[in-house]
Amino acid sequence: MRLRTTLAGLALAIASIHAQAETIRVAIGTQDTTINCATGGLLIRELGLLDKYLPHDGKYKDAKYEIEWKNFTSGAPLTNEMVAGKLDFGAMADFPGSFNGVAHLDAGKRSLFISVLSGSTKGSGNGIVVPAASAVQSLEQLKGKTISVPFASTAHGMLLRAVAAQGWDPEKDVRIIAQAPEIAGSALRSNRIEAHADFVPFAELFPSRGFARKIYDGSQAESPTFHGALVDAAYAKKYPEIVTAYLRASLEADRLFAAEPEKYSELIEKVTGIEAEVNYLFHGPLGLQTRDLTWKSEYRKAVATSIDTLKLLKKTDRGLDVDKFVDDQYIRAAFQQSGLDYDKALVNYAQLPLQANDALTGKPITDFRRLAQIWVRGEDKVRHYASPESALKALAQLEQEGKDIRAIYAQAADSGIKLLANQAWFVRNDKGELSAFLLKDQAEAYAQQHGGTALDFVSANQKLVAGR
Repeated sequence: MRLRTTLAGLALAIASIHAQAETIRVAIGTQDTTINCATGGLLIRELGLLDKYLPHDGKYKDAKYEIEWKNFTSGAPLTNEMVAGKLDFGAMADFPGSFNGVAHLDAGKRSLFISVLSGSTKGSGNGIVVPAASAVQSLEQLKGKTISVPFASTAHGMLLRAVAAQGWDPEKDVRIIAQAPEIAGSALRSNRIEAHADFVPFAELFPSRGFARKIYDGSQAESPTFHGALVDAAYAKKYPEIVTAYLRASLEADRLFAAEPEKYSELIEKVTGIEAEVNYLFHGPLGLQTRDLTWKSEYRKAVATSIDTLKLLKKTDRGLDVDKFVDDQYIRAAFQQSGLDYDKALVNYAQLPLQANDALTGKPITDFRRLAQIWVRGEDKVRHYASPESALKALAQLEQEGKDIRAIYAQAADSGIKLLANQAWFVRNDKGELSAFLLKDQAEAYAQQHGGTALDFVSANQKLVAGR
């Protein structure tokens, strides 16, 4: 009997050793060119952050890790590989993320939405663009036109909501066709499509490259949007500490980006080819979106809306319990282990703050509503100005000096979102002060209500230089 007990104990000890010496796969699907996923993929990979947090104690004392990275251009193929068991984690937007949850249920599995990475409770990030030479200035002018969009994407959901807000029939009043961003870019250049709706970063990237103009921002639909991280539910149950480790790496990536946005915007460009000035537009201080890893109620609502839209598109007839699908236990644990207050972050809706001095006067900027910025090529830091008129005066001097200007930014006077100033409209009041707007209609309405003249960027610049 004693021998039998000893043998049984030995077998358990051997099994324990094998368990501890287990080789654990950590397979992560990323979307590098979808720059909102950067802190859940690209930056973690490029900076080697995951290795810092993977557990090596307790049941992981002798564990070995095989970290696998695979990049995708959209969420659908990433979901396919997660469902097939080839990936453990994935990063994608609310819309494809919801489809990820449905696809797992269809396969008899489950996935969990474990954190937000970046987003906008207002809806900024998705947008609609037209060819640069188009006469179209607003969504209202697209009735009867053809609009392309990546089908089953978060931009598709935005487009349907925007069309519905106009009171249009999406099957009669507009023609909506499927088109990937890579194809749409070429089509916009050659004027082969009348408009294109897309997700991060293409509604800003195409205008930045000069062949398109943004005529609608997702914030006008007032529909929250975000990109986040998902994990296979069985994997999370088996390895909860690894899930928390991944999210701790994401939190560090977020902290590093906040401290040096220009530096990491450059890194994203190096890896993806997406210009640093576009990355900064999203991720820099007071940016177009907010990097926010907490599950705000607006983001939970975005998941529910996405599921309803999937049903409308007949992509699924299955429901999805949002309260079970969205699981915040791992991100809460990551916050706690990182010495951060999750509940405090949950109620913080502020954009990434900016502490800066005016590049002309050297005085601290205290009112950021009329902030303007210039990024000069070859300079490590963006220059900040207290007003658009100050920035335009500085721009004239910089151009006279032969400086190459990467980007000029302005904050929208109505929505507060960051704009590419050379694409914006301005209202100039009788004091010569400039206020920026995304659309011509918005600028004209403001000028009519408050006085002043609506001007495009070139005209605003010319009047300022001429002193008129």
